[in-house]
Amino acid sequence: MRPTKQQLRASRKRRIRSRIYGTPACPRFTVFVSLTRLRAQLIDDTEGKTLVSAESEKGKNMAAATKLGTVVAELAKAKKIDTVVFDRN
Repeated sequence: MRPTKQQLRASRKRRIRSRIYGTPACPRFTVFVSLTRLRAQLIDDTEGKTLVSAESEKGKNMAAATKLGTVVAELAKAKKIDTVVFDRN
């Protein structure tokens, strides 16, 4: 029996997360795309805390993504975070 799309996605997510780990100095950067918005987070996996979080206005086009990236970068610089590990989720 073939695995479903959801099972394949969960397996891929587990495999990636086993190799990617965020620390306070180099947090994990994850992006979530819903039907209407974009969300981005910088996560410290050692404590299980979100260090920076931002959400786009309604819409998920290139302009919204650019603005979201700028906001996340400004918030990260305010917390003196200059490197991240990208979790493609």
